[in-house]
Amino acid sequence: MRADHCFQRILLDNAFVGVWYDHVPDRPAYAHADAAALARAVALGEAAIAGTADLAELNRRSLVWRGKRPS
Repeated sequence: MRADHCFQRILLDNAFVGVWYDHVPDRPAYAHADAAALARAVALGEAAIAGTADLAELNRRSLVWRGKRPS
């Protein structure tokens, strides 16, 4: 993860269990996603900070959903 938008991608993709923009009608996601999805994304971020969620694993899942090869 190299940039803020990567962190957002990881949390949003995992909140939606897939590529977030397949579920959100417009951009930016924070203005157009439903409150429940945003709450899930925030909870994942808080869990990553607390060490109870593996950010590397969440990133791997996000990349797989996007058809990219995790590094």
